Amino acid sequence: MNQEAGSTPEAQNLPGCYRHPDRETGIRCTRCERPICPECMVSASVGFHCPECVRDGSGGPAPAAAQPRTIAGGTVTADPRLFTKILIGINVAVFIAIQANASLAADLSLIGAWPPAPFQPTEGVADGQYYRLVTSMFAHQEIWHIGFNMLSLWWLGGPLEAALGRARYLAVYFVSGLAGSALAYLLADPGTQTLGASGAIFGLFGATAVLMRRLNYDLRPIMALLVINLIFTFGWSSISWQAHIGGLVAGVVTGYAMVHAPRERRSLVQYGTCALVLLVIVGMTLFRTAQLT
Repeated sequence: MNQEAGSTPEAQNLPGCYRHPDRETGIRCTRCERPICPECMVSASVGFHCPECVRDGSGGPAPAAAQPRTIAGGTVTADPRLFTKILIGINVAVFIAIQANASLAADLSLIGAWPPAPFQPTEGVADGQYYRLVTSMFAHQEIWHIGFNMLSLWWLGGPLEAALGRARYLAVYFVSGLAGSALAYLLADPGTQTLGASGAIFGLFGATAVLMRRLNYDLRPIMALLVINLIFTFGWSSISWQAHIGGLVAGVVTGYAMVHAPRERRSLVQYGTCALVLLVIVGMTLFRTAQLT
């Protein structure tokens, strides 16, 4: 609620945070006495410290024990989009390689068995090529496909990486992508060639919605975008709805664990949930393989 009209003269004279001058604050670092806002303050045994004093480590608690943390418990980094950039780079590199050698798409795609024309690889996941569950997450053939996916990855991945931290962000991304691959393998025709990062990106959609709800942000923009994407998912026959839904469900589950895990056993709940989802993925994969062999 905006209370500017009724603010007192003392409140109006509060100093601005040394890192965010537009944010007034009455809290100062107990080491250097610089004003710090809630986002910058780091709890200490006495009062709060600023990030610079924490990194410096002169006096007070050990820096490793008081590093600024994200809402999910991850370490705050200088480049919060680093892994998003790396993922985009890998996808673009694989796309360029596929343009140079079209048959590479068949080698990397998710194919259960009995491959479709014009590509004729002799084996699929059912024949033991389980790596296809992973490589298909980075393979694209059409420019519009990789363009849309990479724009979505940049738009969703950057803020989510900053909010969760790098390790937790990668866990959500890969678990969601694998869940999309596994559900496509389980439910789609075994001869269907499936490829693209869409399963992982739908996982980021789900995790972003959970995070926004946790922070009490307006969910309408992300939900509207998700609904539009789901309409395209079920409206076009060439889109693998199985991969999208599998990734979305996994993203919601793992994202919920990331932002709602109790602090005292945060890592156990977060990575334990990822392990449980991976166990379900392995179960679906083995079940489908048994059906096809």
